[in-house]
Amino acid sequence: MLNEFKKFAVRGNVVDMAVGIIIGGAFGTIVKSLVSDIIMPPIGLALGNVDFTNLFVVLKSGKTPGPYETLADAQTAGAVTLNFGLFGNAVVSFTIVAFAVFLLVKGINRLRQEIDPETPPAPTEKECPFCATKIPLKASRCPHCTSELAEAQG
Repeated sequence: MLNEFKKFAVRGNVVDMAVGIIIGGAFGTIVKSLVSDIIMPPIGLALGNVDFTNLFVVLKSGKTPGPYETLADAQTAGAVTLNFGLFGNAVVSFTIVAFAVFLLVKGINRLRQEIDPETPPAPTEKECPFCATKIPLKASRCPHCTSELAEAQG
């Protein structure tokens, strides 16, 4: 049983998938930092010093009544909040990751076509020389005009 597991674990697809998951996790962390630390601060500055992580609506006050300056203050007080600023950050992160994955898949597909271009499938039909309809390659007689075909392939 251990040998079967080893064969399964070392197959190309499983190893490729594991590497993809590890790289994807690291890439997600980098994109999250890119959005939170690089992209959103200038956008917030342009919109009048808005900190997107502190955009929230209090649905229910906590032990200490509001108003709360920051999301951390609201969470410390035990308030129930709707965090639309964090959701916006997540949407921007997802968009960047989705675009990067799209570019990656597009590049891989291009490489696959260069390495192994698709060959057209072998023909399965031919044209009857008498009535010009499509008929199977192995036909010795046309089913449409009943002409006998001399060059039947077998």
